[in-house]
Amino acid sequence: MLSALAFLTILGGARQPDRHAFAWFPLVGAGIGAVMATVWWAAQLLWPPGVAAAILVAVDLALTGLLHVDGLADCADGLLPHMDRDKRLEVMRQPDVGAFALAVVPVVLLARWAALATGQIQPLALVGIWATSRTIIATVPSVVSYARDSGIATAFIAGSRRWFAGWLIPAVAIIVIAEGPIGIPAAFTALAAAAAIVVLAIRRIGGFTGDVLGASVVLSETGALLALVVRP
Repeated sequence: MLSALAFLTILGGARQPDRHAFAWFPLVGAGIGAVMATVWWAAQLLWPPGVAAAILVAVDLALTGLLHVDGLADCADGLLPHMDRDKRLEVMRQPDVGAFALAVVPVVLLARWAALATGQIQPLALVGIWATSRTIIATVPSVVSYARDSGIATAFIAGSRRWFAGWLIPAVAIIVIAEGPIGIPAAFTALAAAAAIVVLAIRRIGGFTGDVLGASVVLSETGALLALVVRP
């Protein structure tokens, strides 16, 4: 568990991920969601929804060490422009940020803030959404090929199992308990958003990378948040 905690958050110390890490991703995701839910509940008591939403977005970035947003930025720069496969992988490995990332990342963060700023999202829903996003990335490597010969995910991709997807059932149940029937389309939106970036990666680079998994986390969460505030 400490391996998964260290990889997904700034907690757990500097540990090298091992092949057992993926098994703990859903639980760690739920734990991150629980922290987010607590912050969201407290922030709304102290500040207007817009300010509370900004605080929650900032806490998420801090708690995850910007790992997933960095993956989103790298995917934007590597998957969206016109270039060959090798160049895409090279760009995604570089630490600098290009024009595509500068456009995509602020828009996604703004979308997250805007959804939360409505004040409609229940704190408990965050537990389910954050668990869902980590369950997705724990399952993807069991059905999609790794696009690199070696990389950040090499040490633990062998630990991915298709049955991890079963953790989606309690994760989605939490969203439904918190939000009612709208929680079901929200969960499907999360899955669709993650699937979209994974399919794009398969088409552009032949599989997934650690950056693709990170982008999947951000996009699936954002998709679920937006789905929860759709006008009836």
